[in-house]
Amino acid sequence: MTIDRPAGPARCVMVLGTTSGAGKSWLATALCRWYARQGLRVAPFKAQNMSNNARVVAGGEIGSAQYFQALAARAQPEVRMNPLLLKPERDTHSQVVLMGQVDAELSAVPWRERSERVWPFITDALDALRAENDLVVIEGAGSPAEINLMANDIVNLRVARHADARCLLVTDIDRGGAFAHLYGTWALMPPADRARLAGFVLNRFRGDATLLAPAPEQLRQLTGVPTLATLPMWREHGLPEEDGVFDEAAGGQADGERRFFTVAVIAYPRISNLDEFRPLGNVPGLRLRWARSPSELDGADWVILPGSKNTSGDLAWLRSRGLDRAVAAHAARGGAVLGICGGLQMLGEALIDPHGIDGNGPGLGLLPLVTVFEQAKTVRQREARFGELAGPWAALSGLSLSGYEIHHGQTAEHAAMAAAGDRARAVMPDELAWQGGAGGQVLGLYLHGLFEDAGVLRALFGVAARSLDSVFDGLADYIDSYFEAGALRRLISP
Repeated sequence: MTIDRPAGPARCVMVLGTTSGAGKSWLATALCRWYARQGLRVAPFKAQNMSNNARVVAGGEIGSAQYFQALAARAQPEVRMNPLLLKPERDTHSQVVLMGQVDAELSAVPWRERSERVWPFITDALDALRAENDLVVIEGAGSPAEINLMANDIVNLRVARHADARCLLVTDIDRGGAFAHLYGTWALMPPADRARLAGFVLNRFRGDATLLAPAPEQLRQLTGVPTLATLPMWREHGLPEEDGVFDEAAGGQADGERRFFTVAVIAYPRISNLDEFRPLGNVPGLRLRWARSPSELDGADWVILPGSKNTSGDLAWLRSRGLDRAVAAHAARGGAVLGICGGLQMLGEALIDPHGIDGNGPGLGLLPLVTVFEQAKTVRQREARFGELAGPWAALSGLSLSGYEIHHGQTAEHAAMAAAGDRARAVMPDELAWQGGAGGQVLGLYLHGLFEDAGVLRALFGVAARSLDSVFDGLADYIDSYFEAGALRRLISP
């Protein structure tokens, strides 16, 4: 049964969390698909996202979470869905992306001053989405009870007020202290904002839900807010994590006595676009390992150097841990090495930074290439075809790949090395991919999204990819099963 479309601006449902990592992105994605299946025009929104996981859409780049939420809502992803994206480059500095484009001036402005300057862009984007849709599913950030930040809040309660949103507050019960987190968050919120809380959600519960009693009822008596859902732990939902490396859920499954095919992804501090490796976790017989030390490369069949928001800094980190020697030794043994975007840049001979974008430094020397960082940032969706590849990457020969580029660096052959006969082979047009090594074991690629391509997974592993649509439907079915009957409809009732 479908839900009647509202007259006037879209209604808004907002997902708040007691902490980062509580499950806001996951739940917002599920809500987008659940409400879209009720016949509503749905759009996601997050005012400010801090993440190095980004996707290219019309107008620039947005956080990956809002990209997937748009697909779940059966909507076209666009920059209004995440007007402000902060991409951490160092512990104390982030690149500011406003309405899809890097804003160098804002990147230099202190955070507290920045918030008032960007607030009009946030409200304009949200208002426009409300005018064009029936429902906007809004995701908060961190916790709405961070009282040191409330005066400059542009992502949680201020957005809820502007949108007149009904809010869910989700907590990760697997961490422990969930009821204290929920009560403490409620207690620190201003009374008028508490009234927006329509329900609590307990996420990642393991065990018999009846054992939670009488805590949910006691919490309702203290706060007036009901617990609308207890969601069991579900690691195999198939949605990429918004940010961070979640080692405990990384691996695929072995078949009987068959050995694991092990893929080690180097997890440097400023790793970016790690969500593109999520499909590897679904490959039978494949173990996906996040490596931070040389010993974690032992026994790996492939080593992957992923994207990086600070290539020179992450390369220095890699050297400080001896991972440079471990990667070189792996390649010398004939082991496959793949570098994607920043990882491709690391594989070369040198990083040259005339504009102070990223930093100068020597590369790993596994491909005779040089990367020069330019002020202009390449941000685009792209489709290109692999040429003829050798060695462990031969199965990719002739395959067409749809992906996206996000990088400042431009990579080309090292002129002196090429003149001396030491050359890498360009294996994709426009210098998007290079292959080298004695047996062709080293591959560098600028396009993100390799393992999200169904043809690539079939060619490399002989498996069919799980479609994103089936993932989104699974999320919607899940919340439909565990939310209190009628609760999701009541959230958007007049």
